[in-house]
Amino acid sequence: MRPRSGTRGEKVPTAPSANPAVDTAAVTALLERGRTMSTPVLRAAVDRLAPPMDTVAAYHFGWIDAHGRPADGDGGKAVRPALALLSAEVAGAAPEVGVPGAVAVELVHNFSLLHDDLMDGDEQRRHRDTVWKVHGPAQAILVGDALFALANEILLELGTVEAGRATRRLTTATRKLIDGQAQDISYEHRERVTVEECLEMEGNKTGALLACAVSIGAVLGGADDRTADTLEAYGYHLGLAFQAVDDLLGIWGDPESTGKQTWSDLRQRKKSLPVVAALAAGGPASQRLGELLAADAKSNDFDSFSEEEFATRAALIEEAGGREWTSQEARRQHGTAVEALDRVDMPERVRAQLVALADFVVVRKR
Repeated sequence: MRPRSGTRGEKVPTAPSANPAVDTAAVTALLERGRTMSTPVLRAAVDRLAPPMDTVAAYHFGWIDAHGRPADGDGGKAVRPALALLSAEVAGAAPEVGVPGAVAVELVHNFSLLHDDLMDGDEQRRHRDTVWKVHGPAQAILVGDALFALANEILLELGTVEAGRATRRLTTATRKLIDGQAQDISYEHRERVTVEECLEMEGNKTGALLACAVSIGAVLGGADDRTADTLEAYGYHLGLAFQAVDDLLGIWGDPESTGKQTWSDLRQRKKSLPVVAALAAGGPASQRLGELLAADAKSNDFDSFSEEEFATRAALIEEAGGREWTSQEARRQHGTAVEALDRVDMPERVRAQLVALADFVVVRKR
């Protein structure tokens, strides 16, 4: 998609079109290592919660079903734990040094998911009913809050200077994550959002915590702030690539793979990257899309829209170039993330693994 002027004179930037190849076996091994090493500590942390929060959290993580029976549910991709363990190795430490950081980041991530599902009204996550749907809104709020508290406990209990530095980075990332969620909600009620605003929101909502994940293990391993900051640059841009792919899946993803409804983000009126880029592109499809979305914002029967009506909006987004631009933006952010790794001295094996994870994020399907 070539740069074209938006409705407010905004320019939509170009992005490289190269699609990275993924070493699936290597990435699967990294993700499995992160999950295997962090899950026992994560379970022990959840066991500290008072009933019924412990069982509600266990349901959310997929360890039990809605009736309390043991289950082997989908616990997510475990990208963040994998990054935290690799982060420790960047600093020359054993991957085990990064486990408390991996668990802390995963607890914060799931705190955000519990609250996001409730705020967005999502009834399904990972092919199961969400916590608020099964256990009620109050439990979703309480358990989310408890997971955030546990994340800080896990780090501070280490009692080291490095733990204090890691906690500071985690709390800063959490604040940015909450800022991003607040921006996301506010944008749903605005007729127009710029591409720059959308990228800022997604950088806060997704980039900040991934940035923390890929620096926290290094900090626990004794890395200096320059190294940690550079790793955060990798994680931040990786997070933007990750979110761009999520935005594509939020409109065109297969419900069988995503575990969400068709046209999920359109149903929630989200100003995601494909929508914002399409509105900024100009041209007949962009103009028609803007007219429809403006009418949707004032509609009293939006919840009763047919599949065809959402399909029409998705088709206009694609015709205006929003889908292609977002796909290229994911690859552009991927390239920026990988370039940041060149500024850190690390074992070539670790660098290759970080690159493989970045490649996975851009081409992944759910």
